[in-house]
Amino acid sequence: MYKLSKSRVIIILAICALGIFFAVPNMISNKSALPSWWQPVNLGLDLQGGSNLLLEVKIDDVIKERMGSIEDSARSILRENRIRYQNLSVTPTSVKVRIENANARSKAANLFQKIDSGIVVNENDDGALEISYSDVELNKLKLKIVDQSIEIVRRRIDELGTKEPVIQSQGSDRIVVQLPGLQNPEYVKTLLGKTAKMAFHLVDSRTTAAEARRGKLPPSSKLVAGSMGEYYVISRKPVVSGENLVDAQPSFQDGQAVVSFKFNSLGGKKFGEATRDNIGERLAIVLDNEVISAPTIQSAILGGNGIITGNFTVKSANDLALLLRSGALPAPLEVLEERTVGAGLGADSIREGIVASIIGLVAVVIFMIAAYGLFGLFTTITVFMNLFLMLGVLSFMGATLTLPGIAGIILTIGMAVDANVLIFERMREEVKAGRSTRDAAEAGFTEAWATIVDSNLTTLVAALVLFYFGTGPVRGFAVTLAIGIATSMFTSVTVTRLIITAWLNKYKPTKLPI
Repeated sequence: MYKLSKSRVIIILAICALGIFFAVPNMISNKSALPSWWQPVNLGLDLQGGSNLLLEVKIDDVIKERMGSIEDSARSILRENRIRYQNLSVTPTSVKVRIENANARSKAANLFQKIDSGIVVNENDDGALEISYSDVELNKLKLKIVDQSIEIVRRRIDELGTKEPVIQSQGSDRIVVQLPGLQNPEYVKTLLGKTAKMAFHLVDSRTTAAEARRGKLPPSSKLVAGSMGEYYVISRKPVVSGENLVDAQPSFQDGQAVVSFKFNSLGGKKFGEATRDNIGERLAIVLDNEVISAPTIQSAILGGNGIITGNFTVKSANDLALLLRSGALPAPLEVLEERTVGAGLGADSIREGIVASIIGLVAVVIFMIAAYGLFGLFTTITVFMNLFLMLGVLSFMGATLTLPGIAGIILTIGMAVDANVLIFERMREEVKAGRSTRDAAEAGFTEAWATIVDSNLTTLVAALVLFYFGTGPVRGFAVTLAIGIATSMFTSVTVTRLIITAWLNKYKPTKLPI
């Protein structure tokens, strides 16, 4: 024990030095001047203030839209196969159609089954067919919609430059968005409130908006409002959808703000063919079921690049480009709840957390020195080193520190001396048994090791369970607790052993000061 190798000593000192190095930014006031790789711990919503939004994913709207598409497919199938039908209608959760002939009804049911995976076709008592999704498929669809919404919300929020947002699901159809440091969430609400579903449709030049309003609307067309209050009759089927977009950037053309876009290879091919075959026709650019521009196609647009023009300001062009880059939300989002945490409240939380940490630290130091004398002083050094290592690891990971995280740090301060107490008590027992100073010190570390590992391992398992099943602040507590366990084991055993070994080798005492 009292002959540590030089390489081992260097490794221990290097780890301690790295911990102190990465913890230093937390003590520097001008953090903006620091490089990106050397930053302090990020503070959570409850510590630096910010905004908390509870969003509801309008899943029913997506299912209703899917039913509309299934209705169009069913109508096409019936016409292509010349099946006579009545009362084809759509509800929010199903499509119904009445077919008198039994053979034709059976044939139609088999064809409808192929429209989409998870489709169920049931025959009602009155002979009508009802098309809907199975319960299993509906649950899968809902889960997929929420997951996609979370990912797209994350892209939009991250592009705003907000540091460490917390975005997670709550229940089956809600999303919690926490934005630390953001006191005015109106801009974010505006961005999140836009579905950003973009598609390119050919304008139906054979039908005017006035005729469409009087009911003279072809089945293959639909009436859509424009951004300036006008109306357009456009084809139901888009030429290219926003799913084929790979990039969008704000730019300028003839001194006007525009949005340039780029398609993937499939989208570029479709766009090129559509513009080549429809020169002289108008192409409507539809965003969230509103025509923002409908230019006339002058020539074939090849290469998959294009420009969206309109009455854009620089800011609106930037916003539209951001929305298109991040992708369309699969379902609209509605803000159910909005809470703002003031920076003053966060500062109070930090101050109270620091006070609690200091009280806990002082109490531990007083107890250890009173109980173990000089060795208690050695333990005090390791407790401070443990705090530096914890802050260093949290800073290096880019972790977000919340109020429960501070609670985890305070708990770790008390737990950090557990191993030392076990070691020192074992040393006392060995001294009472008549062993020499060096042998008693050696036995204290070797014999107590199994108990130290067992006690810390059980706490680590508890922290992992909290992290796996918990959300938000509970996870923050689990992370700091797990890191604290790892660093306290290192400092309590390795660093304390190094200090005691150095003391034994230098002073060669005949009696342990405990």
